[in-house]
Amino acid sequence: MTAVVITSLARRPELAARLWDMEDSWPEFAAHDALAWLLYPRMVAEFPEYVWIATEDDTVVARGFSLPFALHTPERAGVLPAKGWDAVLMWAFSDRRRGIRPDTVSAVEISVAAGRQGEGLSGRMLAAMREGARAAGFAELVAPVRPSGKPAEPGTPMAEYAYRTREDGLPYDPWLRVHVRAGAVIEGVAPLSMTINGTLAQWREWTGLPFDTPGPVLVPGALVPVHCEPERDFAVYVEPNVWVRHRLDGS
Repeated sequence: MTAVVITSLARRPELAARLWDMEDSWPEFAAHDALAWLLYPRMVAEFPEYVWIATEDDTVVARGFSLPFALHTPERAGVLPAKGWDAVLMWAFSDRRRGIRPDTVSAVEISVAAGRQGEGLSGRMLAAMREGARAAGFAELVAPVRPSGKPAEPGTPMAEYAYRTREDGLPYDPWLRVHVRAGAVIEGVAPLSMTINGTLAQWREWTGLPFDTPGPVLVPGALVPVHCEPERDFAVYVEPNVWVRHRLDGS
């Protein structure tokens, strides 16, 4: 068995078709985010130097997506947006279209193949993403983090969960802990980071749950409950994430 090799898609464009080879741990409903459907193919085509893929022998074991955008503009003023993941995607492509020079890179996703968690691959992918941003001249990488342990506590407010620590002072959450160990600081909560909506029939298909009573529905893999409105035949999931900042200039 050979070692895991991590590379940007710009260096290995022939791997573009392999990004989706691996089985990951994302819940089914997450595959129906409208922005992801629209912009992921464009990330691969337009920002290959910010797309990362890890292979071992001929097997894809992890992938990562990031994007450059302008955060320190007069209107954005360096403030990380409440809409988190959704906002970063929209800002990056809007800035590119308008010719606005980016000053920050945001991680968008790091996924590890099912069965390969716990091997340190997520940390290695984050390190590659950080180094890629630094090599491109950026002083900061940010990330709207989806805490990996939060689905076990859907009723806990994210503002409480995000700042929970262990006895050693590191975050309680494993994925937040990886970021902090890499040098990140927790900035705050992005309360409206990702929004997924659908009819009740769609949510039943995605989750196997009845979705027949109004109010919160606990869905496996969701960080917070899904809001269901049977009389209006729809349900909506508004996911909070946790903003972290990585300084890349040694400060």
